[in-house]
Amino acid sequence: MYIQGIFNKKGLALLLLIAVIGLAGCSNEAGNSDKNPEAAERETQSEEVFKELEDEFDTRLGVYAIDTETNQTVAYRADERFAYASTFKVLAAAAILQTASREDLEKVITYTEDELVTYSPVTENHVDDGMKLKEIMEAAIRYSDNTAGNLLLEELGGPDGLEERLREIGDETIEADRMEPDLNEAAPGDTKDTSTPKALAESLQKYVLSDLLSEDKRDLLTDWMTGNESGDTLIRAGVPEGWEVIDKSGAGGYGTRNDIAVVWPPDHQAPIVISILSSRDTEDADFDDAVIAKAARGVIEQMQNEE
Repeated sequence: MYIQGIFNKKGLALLLLIAVIGLAGCSNEAGNSDKNPEAAERETQSEEVFKELEDEFDTRLGVYAIDTETNQTVAYRADERFAYASTFKVLAAAAILQTASREDLEKVITYTEDELVTYSPVTENHVDDGMKLKEIMEAAIRYSDNTAGNLLLEELGGPDGLEERLREIGDETIEADRMEPDLNEAAPGDTKDTSTPKALAESLQKYVLSDLLSEDKRDLLTDWMTGNESGDTLIRAGVPEGWEVIDKSGAGGYGTRNDIAVVWPPDHQAPIVISILSSRDTEDADFDDAVIAKAARGVIEQMQNEE
């Protein structure tokens, strides 16, 4: 009886194990069969489009886009890290706008010639008289002035301050560590001063399209991004004629070239947010704006094909 009891217990355990394995198998099969074949095919085609661009331009490409009307997304390496380069400037300005008063925006910030860094076409002309905070924001976004970018970081309490502000709005991804121009180093595998296409797009969406900023502050931010001097050959060049684009670009070492944008199609009630980041393997590699433009074109074509 004792032996039979043991056998019965072991037998029952074995039957239970077989049943669990069988159910797991059925669950996996059901999950696979539930996947829309057309959606899977579109996903594969999407990957092929961007892989072909990577091969054509010898670059690593990261893409994330969301249609804010339909929630349709296009993603490729969307959760991989890239150096954010000067794209941070629009997020830094937005983070300051979120809490700044009108008086704060009018205050004059002074700096010394020793604080000027490489590529500062606006701030280098105002060492003697300083600049209003809102003028520094415009210089950082519209002209990608690097000293202006550093002044915005200082206003936030340094790179850590930017990271903290973005954590507060739900960005758990960005790693902000250095100032201009060191943040543009972009060494492969280094997580300093990096984010992902998806995280950058989501933060930009919150600042430009939600109520995080008051309407008058959103208008300021949008105006500065509309006048981005280095954006004409990037996402703006990849969307159809007549579409409105506001963006912030960035460039750095290892062929880093980035653009994050909000795009308004003329026949849409809501905009599309697009983030495209790219890099290469060698430190002194040049970047090519055409890869950003072609990737943007690929995003729009895929979204139109799914409508």
